[in-house]
Amino acid sequence: MTANDPLGRRDFLKQASMAGVGALAVSRGIGPLFAFHGSPAEKLSVAVMGLNGRGMVHVKGFATNPNTMVSYLCDVDSNVLAKAQSAASQWQKTPPKAVTDFRRVLEDKSVDVLAIAAPDHWHVVATTLALDAGKHVYVEKPSGHDAREDELIVDAARKHSKLKVQLGTQARSGPHFVEALQIVRAGQIGNPYLARAWYANTRTGIGKGKVVPVPANLDYELWQGPAPRTPYRDNVIHYNWHWFTNWGTGEICNNGTHEIDVGRWFLGVDYPTSVISTGGRFHYADDWQFPDTQEATFVFDGAKSIIWQGQSCNGLELYERSRGTAVLGTNGSVVVDRDGYVVYDLKNKVLKKVDAAPKGDSLNTVGDDWLSQLHIDNFVNAVRTGTRLSAPIEDGAKTGTLCHLGTISQQLGRKLSIDPKTGHILQDADANRLWSREYDSRWKPVV
Repeated sequence: MTANDPLGRRDFLKQASMAGVGALAVSRGIGPLFAFHGSPAEKLSVAVMGLNGRGMVHVKGFATNPNTMVSYLCDVDSNVLAKAQSAASQWQKTPPKAVTDFRRVLEDKSVDVLAIAAPDHWHVVATTLALDAGKHVYVEKPSGHDAREDELIVDAARKHSKLKVQLGTQARSGPHFVEALQIVRAGQIGNPYLARAWYANTRTGIGKGKVVPVPANLDYELWQGPAPRTPYRDNVIHYNWHWFTNWGTGEICNNGTHEIDVGRWFLGVDYPTSVISTGGRFHYADDWQFPDTQEATFVFDGAKSIIWQGQSCNGLELYERSRGTAVLGTNGSVVVDRDGYVVYDLKNKVLKKVDAAPKGDSLNTVGDDWLSQLHIDNFVNAVRTGTRLSAPIEDGAKTGTLCHLGTISQQLGRKLSIDPKTGHILQDADANRLWSREYDSRWKPVV
């Protein structure tokens, strides 16, 4: 096991080979990898925070797991909360309690887990508060709103080392990803030197927002939480906050986290020595504050590189995939995504092809895929039985830092020199001012 193999690939592959990738893709818990050893009465109590999109995948995943029960639903929008309560009834008989303020959940000692799918600016603050309250945490990517938060969330996890913190990079629990990784590690494509990660969508513009009254169903004060206060505008909530620096982290963190993480995993790298990004907002003249087109290059010791290609508004695919990671080696290549992988020789001849699951909608913003269930199952098993996490935050936050470095380079329009031991920016005062954010003083995270 290495730092980039937190689950232990030998054990994983042993079970994957016994059941078969296809079997694991369509089954819950085949083999010891996803087995649960406790009494059915010993269910974990789970609260889910943030329910307008990805959070409902959490609700479904924990509600249908035989060893967990969703006890609380938390959201600042009363309409969303009511809709989530109704939907939860199809997955478990006991209705979860509905609350607006997640801090009420942290006061309940019977709650074991907080699952966080709130906007990005909440991830670290909610995680640190949950850990301080003795809760395990399953937190969606990105690991932080900025690079400093990537450090804080790791510090918090280390402070509470008996609690589990899993990052929602579900590829790490995918049997076919692990199988493809073994092919790379076994030398079948030679020395891997480049990972190309990409995402191509056809998002539309978000327009120019207007200041309007806060809807009666929304607790906007609590929604803002740790972020500096701004007037309510009509083009931010619920999804478009992704494209505003006050709350979101752009496409490189929103979706790039997944594919860049796979590239880092397969290459066996942590922090780079340099980062450079180019791109811009080309498609619309609107309020969007991040690039819709970006190419960021991360160079590592050992002559290895990751290239991120983000296309938010141009759906041109690579390798007939709208998202994925291609790993190039001296003797061949591997292309892998959520649906499977293909191994090529140097002349582009297909040597092996694995379809892990029926081709799905990889651009679905909710991301309700079979990998998510496996990832939640892994987390539950880790909490209950000590199984290794697939994506422990100590490793996952490194990917978050890469993504934030790409954003900083893009914002400054220049190459950054990086300390490969810490991920810190070297000799650039302007860049280091972008390492962290300003907070509303009432919510500033403390570890």
